[in-house]
Amino acid sequence: MSRLSRLSAGIATTATAVGAIAVLTAGTAAAATVTYTAGGTTPLTYTCTFPGITPQPVLVTSHLDAEDSVAAGGTLTPANVGGSATISAGVHALLTAVGYDGIQGTADVSVTAASGTLSAPAATGLSIPQTIYPAGGPITVNIAQVATSVVPTYTAPATPGTDTLSMGSTVTANVQFHKKSTNTWTPWAMTCNLKVTNPVQNTAFSPSITIS
Repeated sequence: MSRLSRLSAGIATTATAVGAIAVLTAGTAAAATVTYTAGGTTPLTYTCTFPGITPQPVLVTSHLDAEDSVAAGGTLTPANVGGSATISAGVHALLTAVGYDGIQGTADVSVTAASGTLSAPAATGLSIPQTIYPAGGPITVNIAQVATSVVPTYTAPATPGTDTLSMGSTVTANVQFHKKSTNTWTPWAMTCNLKVTNPVQNTAFSPSITIS
């Protein structure tokens, strides 16, 4: 075989090998990490208990980071779980009237899966950092996953398709409210229930999870 023939054969063999590798690796690209957001661009309304005043509406946002796909029967554990709770200026005025001007503590946020399963019904121990509110106006309380938080693992169903995670109907918080006049903290077990509306609120995290 001439040198040119051997070179041509080598190129053909290499091309065949590269093509085979491309076929074998097609569709096996690593899943991308995306941010899932509950309720789309509209915060969810929960009715929450407060010390010294009647239950009041609170606007809640929530998010988590996870892969955009998972193998059938596979698992994933969300990260960067958190969100915010916004108290209106009117509710702030009520809290000011009974002497409270700050908050700190932890929150437990319930989550459900449409088809798959979760190792626990809620993400627990999410941090509510100590915050003293400025006078007047709405209050936004940040909620974030920290090292001591416990986040449930998600297990996908056994068949390919899609699945959806959703916020649960209850959020609870083990908090303390700051009493301005005495510079002391008052313990409070807060319970927030999803407000019943017509049409119902969209509690689903988007996008959906792809089950492959």
